[in-house]
Amino acid sequence: MPRLFQLELPLFRRAAPPAEQVRHIQLGTRIVDYRLIRSSRRTLGMTIDQRGLRVGASPRTSLADIERFLHQNTAWVLKKLNEWHGHGARHLAICEGALVPVLGENCVVRIESGANRVHWNGQVLILRARADADLRQLARRALRTRALDLVRERAAHYAEKLHRPLPRMALSNAQTRWGSCSEKTGIRISWRLIHAPPRLLDYVVAHEMAHLVEMNHSPRFWLVVERLCPDYRAARDELRRLAATCPQI
Repeated sequence: MPRLFQLELPLFRRAAPPAEQVRHIQLGTRIVDYRLIRSSRRTLGMTIDQRGLRVGASPRTSLADIERFLHQNTAWVLKKLNEWHGHGARHLAICEGALVPVLGENCVVRIESGANRVHWNGQVLILRARADADLRQLARRALRTRALDLVRERAAHYAEKLHRPLPRMALSNAQTRWGSCSEKTGIRISWRLIHAPPRLLDYVVAHEMAHLVEMNHSPRFWLVVERLCPDYRAARDELRRLAATCPQI
């Protein structure tokens, strides 16, 4: 019977998530959603990042105390939420002249009348769209197609180096991992790596391909990764930074 292993390369390194509750509160004139996380911590705390406002509290802390804490920090919360709203062009609108990062460089979006087709012309992404077309969906289609072509090309390169057959390759829409490798379903790579410089996409593909030799994260595994991608440590560190600024389309 084949072994059914699966290993993932996470976007963020985090422990198993505690129980969360989505709530909202009025701060000033604004209704703010937040995630309340109950854990063994002793004090109230909050963080604001690309996921929004998150509040940590012990199971014994009352909602009244939590809301009082948020009201006391209204100015800071609203300031940070506003900063993140425009941080790193995270949420990209697809329109004429929009700039979309592709392989670490900005590509310009051009919109023409057409039958919902996409076309690349160098650093220009042309969306030939009907009047009622979903431009965001068309752009995602173009980016995913280009990402899959690159992933297959790099995987074939590493398969030859490893003297292994090319496994089944597919894209994922995962929000919490860059890639995964399963002996049952093959390798899946996040299509969002199309926004990253080529060296980072190379590292993720090399990382997952190395699992064909070592289905673990042992020292032997990292030796295989280093053989395929000698500067993998720098790429790994850069990926962690990219996770906070990767655009959403």
